[in-house]
Amino acid sequence: MDSGHDLRLGVDIKKKLKEFSLDIGFEAGRGCLGILGPSGCGKSMTLKSIAGIVRPDSGRIAIQYAQGEAAGGRVLYDSSLKVNERPQVRRVGYLFQNYALFPNMTVEQNILTGLNSAGGRKAVSRKRQPLTQKEKDGKVREMLSRFRLEGLEQRYPAQLSGGQQQRVALARILAYGPEVLLLDEPFSAMDTYLREGLRLELASVLKDYDGVSVMVTHDRDEAYQLCDSLLLLDRGSVLAGGKTRDIFQCPITCQAARLTGCKNISRIGRLGPRRIKALDWGGLELTTDRDVDGSITAVGIRAHDFEPLSDGEAEQWKGRENGNLIQVGSPNISEMPFEWYITLSNGLWWKKEKDIHTHNTAGLVPGWLRVEPSALLLLTGELNG
Repeated sequence: MDSGHDLRLGVDIKKKLKEFSLDIGFEAGRGCLGILGPSGCGKSMTLKSIAGIVRPDSGRIAIQYAQGEAAGGRVLYDSSLKVNERPQVRRVGYLFQNYALFPNMTVEQNILTGLNSAGGRKAVSRKRQPLTQKEKDGKVREMLSRFRLEGLEQRYPAQLSGGQQQRVALARILAYGPEVLLLDEPFSAMDTYLREGLRLELASVLKDYDGVSVMVTHDRDEAYQLCDSLLLLDRGSVLAGGKTRDIFQCPITCQAARLTGCKNISRIGRLGPRRIKALDWGGLELTTDRDVDGSITAVGIRAHDFEPLSDGEAEQWKGRENGNLIQVGSPNISEMPFEWYITLSNGLWWKKEKDIHTHNTAGLVPGWLRVEPSALLLLTGELNG
């Protein structure tokens, strides 16, 4: 990819789909932007629109260069200007869910095909000149080395592991220097035991990539691990956007809290400036660490944020305004390989870690749980909105 560019990708598009309309706008720079949402919410359609595979109904998609001798920009799509660049000239790389390698071509041939189909060009001032065959061969060797594919040059995709296939697909895409890298559910076809290793490999690739990368996923762990910033998407609309960690720490709306994995959400009644009643948890009264204004409609507690207390420890918190004590009683307990799922009689759900050798529930359940005021999520909007 050309050096000296501070790239920005701007997207503002609309497209009528079967059950809803996609209406999404964002700007992304270096680093990975995640689009997190349930299946069928418009994530992949957004990527296909950026790549030029699908044409939006209206809007604009453009790449902006903030500095360097090529300062300015390129318009990929603009409905008002009647611009719609072909995918082959957009300099956008698209990693499909199944990697889309050519099964009858070797690793080497697949990477070379990426150079040929994308134009195989080098930068000369603002123009990109065709690469010679010698330069293409050199680029293939560079990609084989970079993605640890040496020794696999003559193998076919069916002879490769899932991780090797992913590396070949990335090598094929990055060989021609795309300015934007699109990742469409890159781990959805992988077995669970393979995913962590592949995530770490992809994180390393993204760290070294100088362009804009956008990844869509329905997996909140992938989004948190790989994406610097995040958009939450549901039925074609953006619910929230910002730094990934900020969104997980403060999702703001009930829908956003659910998308980031919060299972405990209750409607509230306001008892005071920082005092609420959880209407769906048996009228449990809780104290928050900040004022509860009129926009707050619900409270959330993440399943890992409960602190178990013995009867003696709970006694020390009784009567204190910030105690936030919850009596456990006789809960429903489900065993998972590495966690206990504990559902209290008031509907609250608590997740407690365990090891694979532990199966006995004796002594598992304390008399009380407590939640810190700062751990309460104050949320707006409807629970099922």
